[in-house]
Amino acid sequence: MAIKKSEIYSQLWSACDKLRGGVEPARYKNYILTLLFVKYVSDHFKFFKDECDIVVPEGGSFDDIIALKGKKNIGEGINVVISKLAEENNLKGIIDVADFNSEELGTDKVAVDKLTELISIFEKPELNFSNNRAGGDDILGDAYEFLMRKFAQDSGKSKGQFYTPGEVSRIMAKVIGINKATSASMTVYDPACGSGSLLIRAADEAPCDISIYGQEIDLSTAGLARMNLVLHNKGAGEIVGGKSTIAYPHYKNDNNSELLKTFNFIVVNPPFSDKAWMDGINIPDEYERYNSAYLGVPPEKNGDFAWLLHVIKSMDPQNGKAAVILPHGVLFRGNAEETIRKNIIDRGYIKGIIGLPANLFYGTGIPACIIILDKEDANERKGIFMIDASKGFVKDGNKNRLREQDIHKIVTTYINMDQSDPKYARFVSNEEIKKDNDYNLNIPRYIDNSEPEDLQDIDAHLNGGIPKKDIEDLSKYWEIYPSLCEELFSPLRKGYYKSLVPKDNIIEKISQNNEVQNYNSKVLSAFPKWAKSAKNTLEEIKNTSKPKEIIIQISEELLRHFDNLPLIDKYDVYEVLMEYWNDIMQDDIYIICKDGYEAGREFVYEYETKKQKKKGKITEVKKIKGFDGKLIPKKLIIDKFFKEYITKLDILQNNLNKINENIELMIEENYCEDGLFINLEKLNKTAIKARIKAIRKNVLYKDEFIALKDYLNLLDQKKKEEDTLKTINDELTELIKEKYKNLTIEEIKELLIEDKWLNNIFNGIKRVNELVVQYFSNRIVELIERYEIPLHDCIDEVNNYEAKVKLHLERMGFTC
Repeated sequence: MAIKKSEIYSQLWSACDKLRGGVEPARYKNYILTLLFVKYVSDHFKFFKDECDIVVPEGGSFDDIIALKGKKNIGEGINVVISKLAEENNLKGIIDVADFNSEELGTDKVAVDKLTELISIFEKPELNFSNNRAGGDDILGDAYEFLMRKFAQDSGKSKGQFYTPGEVSRIMAKVIGINKATSASMTVYDPACGSGSLLIRAADEAPCDISIYGQEIDLSTAGLARMNLVLHNKGAGEIVGGKSTIAYPHYKNDNNSELLKTFNFIVVNPPFSDKAWMDGINIPDEYERYNSAYLGVPPEKNGDFAWLLHVIKSMDPQNGKAAVILPHGVLFRGNAEETIRKNIIDRGYIKGIIGLPANLFYGTGIPACIIILDKEDANERKGIFMIDASKGFVKDGNKNRLREQDIHKIVTTYINMDQSDPKYARFVSNEEIKKDNDYNLNIPRYIDNSEPEDLQDIDAHLNGGIPKKDIEDLSKYWEIYPSLCEELFSPLRKGYYKSLVPKDNIIEKISQNNEVQNYNSKVLSAFPKWAKSAKNTLEEIKNTSKPKEIIIQISEELLRHFDNLPLIDKYDVYEVLMEYWNDIMQDDIYIICKDGYEAGREFVYEYETKKQKKKGKITEVKKIKGFDGKLIPKKLIIDKFFKEYITKLDILQNNLNKINENIELMIEENYCEDGLFINLEKLNKTAIKARIKAIRKNVLYKDEFIALKDYLNLLDQKKKEEDTLKTINDELTELIKEKYKNLTIEEIKELLIEDKWLNNIFNGIKRVNELVVQYFSNRIVELIERYEIPLHDCIDEVNNYEAKVKLHLERMGFTC
């Protein structure tokens, strides 16, 4: 049975919970990721031995770790098992860095219990990786990325540098052109590789198994990178750790060790503004990176250009390409950095610059940019393509995050050199950079992305009316809804208009306009055209299909169908699909790729844990709380096949609600002081029957007798309705289970593709379209409210209130 990504993520984060409190987040990642690595390679080795980059020796598997559960020497034993695995695969100092016998995990029984529980989590079915075949769609690699992101978030500002946000990594991987790599002999390099995420993203873009190289100063982080490569089925990649790339670059030219090795592609997110970059090197350095006769020497206390120059020197001299993340300061700072920047621009090495939003990275809150370098035809480069993407993001906790639509817009704009929106991107000529701006590359000098100021009109505030200019500023709406303007406004005086519709009725008036309704129909008519092609793609999913290729295909089709529609942003529509994909759809499709559409017949039970006392002991017992389809929600089955039951249940539930209301009313009226039920200590059937028996023949209690009989009758009705409701619910439950088991493939496809996936996506796009009218309506209401009370009316109102106050004061004997 295939595993959902969300289930894996949940269990892995549960494992992290076991270590919280005693272990720092910056350190507990080493324990969790090491166990994840051992579990994965052990499961994979059992079933796909011939495909494995790792050999699991006797005594070095996860099964050997399981055998240690509950034992006093569990921590030491885990270290021994991992050491055997490391020795067999030349991974000493990489996967055996975490000490499972450390006191930070607790002492004696505390440590034994904690590690035993930790191992138990990795034994769960959700973390059985025997079916994971890796490759471009491997669930395990994505789970590893999930953990790295969560660890970076937990580690805080000072310790999150080991991870480049996946969204930024994806942009860098796509803009350097690695998708044009032609052979395995081509290379990709990250000189500050951290946990390897950025390097792997870049390698994934290559159409062939490109050769991977990375260097990382922190030895334990280099170990994470090495494990990351294995988990992504890239175990042949080479990662070295423990030495500074600037002072001690590891990779040298094969024929001359005094020269640096050069690479076809380079991606890097180096530490920003490294003050100690010169430690261990002489100027000029032996590899001629930092030489005033070459490109220049970076300032002593800022290493941003030190990294950039290392990258340039490490690029293949003929066709090397690179993407480097650096703070915006490198674009405009003066002195030594200005000299280097001029030399780099004059050589034509910079092909593009992408300005990113602030607060994206876990190690810093300052805004950064991606500098794209390309030595191919550098001497013929006529300028630099710039993108200002600083406004495209969403808040995510205390950080900002690029949305799917932001990533796609950046990448497509850069690849196509799209200049259709001058507030977002433009090609800047060398002449403008050199002569007009003296080699200053600060993006706002070239791209003005500021919104026009919403100016207040003094005349309108003094004399009333909505300025003609404010109405004309909504021209993009009037072009689509030409009759609407005359329905909403009429001239008041020269240059000013009055509203013909009360502000509270604006949204209703706009929504009822024929042109608005026609436009909405036109927008939404694009959906079924896309849905038809998407359905054809989704119906043909096989076990050889790649989920990531599927979403690329259907999302690009969606953009094409919603292109050139005015008012609505096609990237907002794209975001609807991608959010649904990330939350729901990709899990479903991973399962279908593994188990086929037959998986639609599966349903799973939901359990709850209850405490139960038996023979004086309290034990926890798992009980079934309910069930739902693994892929197809139970509600869809009911709506499609058992609607008549919903009608029956609704009627019964309404009857039951009325009975409960009557019971509550009788209690409120009678179970109080001087009420008819005052003689009852408890209001239950036993007490009521006993009271009825006692007063049956006493005429003094006739009203109480009747009320108690009525109340008892209501309780009987309630019990009858509840029993009937339970019987029908039980009957429906069995019918649903039986239906799940007997669903045809055609029914499964219809329920999944049309009723679940496409219906949810359509509702999301519909909401996006509704926001267009909502924003338009809100702006009109804002203008009406802004100018609805002119100054003279305000003065009159003030005078009226002043007169009333004076009158009150005079009546109270005061004069003013």
